[in-house]
Amino acid sequence: MKDNTDPRLRDNSVFPDPVYKETVLRPLFDGARTHHVEGFRAIDRAHLLMLAETGILPCEAAAEIARALIAIEQEIDPATLSYTGEVEDYFFLVEAELRKRLKPEDDGRLHTGRSRNDIDHTLFKLALKPRLDRLSQRLRAVIAAALTLAEREKATLIVAYTHGQPAQPSTLGHYLAAAIEVMLRDHQRLMQARELLDRCPMGAAAITTSGFPLDRHRVAHLLGFKAPLQNSYGCIAAVDYVTSVFSAVELVFLHLGRVIQDLQFWTAFEVGQIYVPNAFVQISSIMPQKRNPVPIEHLRHLSSQTMSRARMARDIVHNTPFTDMNDSEGETQEAGYQAFETGERVLDLLAALLPTLTVDSRRVAETIRRSCITITELADTLVRREGVPFRVAHEIASAVARAVVAKDGDLQRDGYEAFANAFRHAAGREPALSREDFALAVSPENFVALRERFGGPGPKALGAALAGYRTGLAAAEDAATAMAQREEAARQELNGAFAALAGAV
Repeated sequence: MKDNTDPRLRDNSVFPDPVYKETVLRPLFDGARTHHVEGFRAIDRAHLLMLAETGILPCEAAAEIARALIAIEQEIDPATLSYTGEVEDYFFLVEAELRKRLKPEDDGRLHTGRSRNDIDHTLFKLALKPRLDRLSQRLRAVIAAALTLAEREKATLIVAYTHGQPAQPSTLGHYLAAAIEVMLRDHQRLMQARELLDRCPMGAAAITTSGFPLDRHRVAHLLGFKAPLQNSYGCIAAVDYVTSVFSAVELVFLHLGRVIQDLQFWTAFEVGQIYVPNAFVQISSIMPQKRNPVPIEHLRHLSSQTMSRARMARDIVHNTPFTDMNDSEGETQEAGYQAFETGERVLDLLAALLPTLTVDSRRVAETIRRSCITITELADTLVRREGVPFRVAHEIASAVARAVVAKDGDLQRDGYEAFANAFRHAAGREPALSREDFALAVSPENFVALRERFGGPGPKALGAALAGYRTGLAAAEDAATAMAQREEAARQELNGAFAALAGAV
């Protein structure tokens, strides 16, 4: 006969189920004790101080709890803990340890006015902030290395490519300046994401704050946040801090991957315009002539790993409810931390590699000769000096390039006769441009020197740009220093106030 009684009345199972314990609870416990112990401790201290300062807890009870927290920190090494299932997670382990050390009337009072919801999101922000700071600092180191290289090589000619083909001469400094601009914008996106991390969820409790007179601003300050996050529902539901952080991280390495791919292409034997020193070159195990700049390959695939890990952490939030939920919490956060680990490796290696790179000017000169990539300036010169329409000038220049390439010649040395013939045919007269004028017009040095427009590779334009980037980088360093000093001052204030509370009679 079917038992129609309430299943809750006949449920004799005991938490936790062994499979649930091993597949969910143990990984979460291990993640918390590995990544979030310091955050738990700081939150407990700041919340306890606020409870005492607001009078929600009597000073004597708060002092007893403070001493119990100190004893737990001294007596229990999280690294040695193994999950047994006796408590649900690390938070409840601390709760259980407090219970052992406190009088019954003080048991659980630390948790007054707070919830696992606001604690968890505060924990995750506390864990993300130093990771984002380290990554940002390393990105600034790469920018600094790129700036130094750009300043050193601001007049060094390279071949700029479009669609995989030689296009125009430029300088390594001008190319790097473009990459630096992107990195500075990427750094700005990291800092914008950092601003979202600097709003504290504590005091939101489960959803709607509390009936207790909590001082949310005080807790935020003690924990090193700029301010509390205002809407209490958003504190536990709005995980745009997660999506913003990992979106910003993803873009850093997506964009760096393009520059790294250029380095791979430029170091290929057939191109060879960048030389990588022996310290960053591996040889083949069987082919002794090989020079393999393998670190660039590692930069490329580690950038891809970082980008993909960041995207994964962001995308997990897709189509989740706008509420407190596990999708954006412990295991997602822990998976996202791997993006920071690989990302730091990329940035450290790139900052070390960039200063060692040099341009093989012989290969650059040969590619310029073979590809006639200065011919654009011939067309421009004809418009300015000969007064012909640009489209006519373009046709003349095209004919010259075809003639020089056909005989594998040198445009400066061998192009004048082809130019004079093409000009007579198109313009119906002799050119005013002399052989010497022609050779200057199509020289790569002249090509670059003439391009002094804002953002161009000309010496003045590029020099001004690089100086501006230096100023921007210095401002970013100053802002990072000020932020670190503010948070260190808060940490010292928290520890000092907590020690005073613990010593209170």
